[in-house]
Amino acid sequence: MKTFVKVAVVAVGLFFTSSAVNAQQKFAHINSADLLAVMPDVKQADAKFQTFQKAKQGEIELMQAEYQKKLTTAQEKEKTLSEANKLVVGKELETMGKELQELGKRINETAEKAKQEVEAKHNELYQPIFKKAGDAVNAVAKEKGYAYVFDVSPNAGALVLYSEGGDDIIALVKAKLGIAATAPATAKK
Repeated sequence: MKTFVKVAVVAVGLFFTSSAVNAQQKFAHINSADLLAVMPDVKQADAKFQTFQKAKQGEIELMQAEYQKKLTTAQEKEKTLSEANKLVVGKELETMGKELQELGKRINETAEKAKQEVEAKHNELYQPIFKKAGDAVNAVAKEKGYAYVFDVSPNAGALVLYSEGGDDIIALVKAKLGIAATAPATAKK
């Protein structure tokens, strides 16, 4: 019986100790989409990215226009085909067909390369911004003693269905990043 009482006392002690530890953990949330929307770095990156993307699209459109022009020329040449000029025009059409195939292949390769370059440019422009925002969130969490910070933005990987309590730290993170609190953050619950 004495052993049972000792075990019970130890169990109760452990229960209260773990409850005290759990009670000390603080939770916070932030809407990363709202944070990114007010970061000046994002607006600058958006402008650079759109310019780069338009330039790549322009290159492809020029090649497609050239292809269309050559295709139209070949189609017009085909209309002149007759029994009298079959040999000469036939060879010209064959050459034009090969040129069109090569140009089509180059267009596809250029489009694929452009897609990769656009993706690389996106990473080059935005990854430092995401890291900066993440570092600011981490710094605020450490300074304020938060054990967990949840992202409540609609596009976040983890879905928070309910949030009652915890602190919205977007204002603190904006301050850490030096962003004026002009745009109020919307609390999502």
